[in-house]
Amino acid sequence: MMVTHKNVHNRFKLNGYHFSYDDLCRVAYCFIKEGNENERYVGEFLLEWLDDSSFLEVQTSGTTGVPKIIKLEKQAMIQSALATGDFFQLEPGNSALLCLSAKYIAGKMMLVRAIILGLELDIALVDANPLALVNKEYDFVAMVPLQVENSLQKLYTIKKLIIGGAALSKPLIHKIEKIDVEAYETYGMTETITHIAVRKIGDENFKTLPNVIVKVDARNCLLIEAPKIITEEIITNDIVEIISEKEFKWLGRFDNVVNSGGVKLFPEQIEAKLQGTIKDRFFISSEKDEKLGQKLILVIESEEKELPLSFFDALDKFEKPKAIYFIPKFVETKTGKINRKLSLEKQKGAN
Repeated sequence: MMVTHKNVHNRFKLNGYHFSYDDLCRVAYCFIKEGNENERYVGEFLLEWLDDSSFLEVQTSGTTGVPKIIKLEKQAMIQSALATGDFFQLEPGNSALLCLSAKYIAGKMMLVRAIILGLELDIALVDANPLALVNKEYDFVAMVPLQVENSLQKLYTIKKLIIGGAALSKPLIHKIEKIDVEAYETYGMTETITHIAVRKIGDENFKTLPNVIVKVDARNCLLIEAPKIITEEIITNDIVEIISEKEFKWLGRFDNVVNSGGVKLFPEQIEAKLQGTIKDRFFISSEKDEKLGQKLILVIESEEKELPLSFFDALDKFEKPKAIYFIPKFVETKTGKINRKLSLEKQKGAN
């Protein structure tokens, strides 16, 4: 029998209690009426998930453009949940923690995985340190890097951890490697219903989930085929090196690549080299230059200050920024990511 969005696994638990389809609808109304902010988002999503519609509408994060509303088929979300369960060998009765907002796709999908796979899901506060008040072990948890950074002392209580929403810094990766936790960095987007590939912390390449195939276009940007999740091939702006149909190495964003005097530079790779050297948030970008076409710039979230030349010792000759700008506060997307374009426009407007 095909699993549908109205099937609630008989091993599914929410906050320690079994719920049937009808029970879950009543719980959703209670969350909306009496819950905290995230519980209200949980309740709203559950009512959407359990209704008669075959799809639901979600908002993209706006990391690289204007946020937009897209439709996701519920059956595709189920297939995504099954693929995640298969890849991570999740079993009915496994424990999971929801510490991401159910307003966005990552939080919504933790609920779908629990309902479809029969996980025992607890709802935690959506907080920078979600494990602070948690005193039990979990089989499966999803976090963003900031939450991981603030939860390092208790990460050993998690068996399998997936991390997404933003790139992991090298210093944070080194910290995670010292902890007894099976942790993975994820690759995906709202359009692919969260992750379609993961790489274990310490590995260089991403490996795709079941039924996902990757290729590149003429720009060397990633093309994603996942017929059980998306009906059409997704064209991304992520420049990658294809290792096989099931494995790739991420290099950077096509729209961020800087062509400086004929030399192509990847800001993300330069940023990785500077991680741990610059304590404030920062990013690498470019601006027009008469001689070079584009020149590399460094933008730091801080009041203006002197930087010692040794800051750039880890960089190659062409990777060293030609200008440094300071912005007191970066512009962020609704999910807390740095909006590079608007932050730069803010900096230019201040000059």
